[in-house]
Amino acid sequence: MDFKGSDTIPGPRTEDHLPQTAQAAVKIVIVGGFGVGKTTMVGSVSEIKPLTTEETMTQAGIGVDDNYGSETKTATTVAMDFGRISITEQLVLYLFGTPGQERFWFLWNGLFEGALGAVVLVDTRRLEVSFDVMGRLEERGVPFVVAVNTFPDGPRHDIDELRTALDLSAEIPILECDARRRSSSRDVLMTLLRFLHSLTTEKAPV
Repeated sequence: MDFKGSDTIPGPRTEDHLPQTAQAAVKIVIVGGFGVGKTTMVGSVSEIKPLTTEETMTQAGIGVDDNYGSETKTATTVAMDFGRISITEQLVLYLFGTPGQERFWFLWNGLFEGALGAVVLVDTRRLEVSFDVMGRLEERGVPFVVAVNTFPDGPRHDIDELRTALDLSAEIPILECDARRRSSSRDVLMTLLRFLHSLTTEKAPV
């Protein structure tokens, strides 16, 4: 059979191939409320073209989805976002962004399976949304760090004030970030990896 033109089934791009030097892969989930920047973070830091499942928002979400602070948002993730970043030549992170709308949270269970850790993205305009998110991670025993995505119109607070407001224990890292910037998103992931390493060190037998 001759596969040409529109009948051609494209394979992965050369730049999307997993590096031959990769020896270990780690699954990380990026969670948070609606419109906090999860899709943006995955897209900004991924070294491959990210897979997204965004759909146009419709009238069905009115009165159901809380889009405060994101009123101009026209699309939303309905399943997951997926990206990949090589931390070293040997270590690769697979990134899974979760849907933010509460009616899609039932999908989180599958995305959490096998996850080594998580990034909780926070919007200071809607801190209250973060409590349920962090609660779900704690219930499943998934370690996490908190990244405060800085929106231009969002109120700014000291990290200590945010830690108190979010009721975070002292050992959980919290930092500001700009999810649009690759370097900033990468810093968040590196903070998570260092935190996970510290937990492993603490549990190691003496």
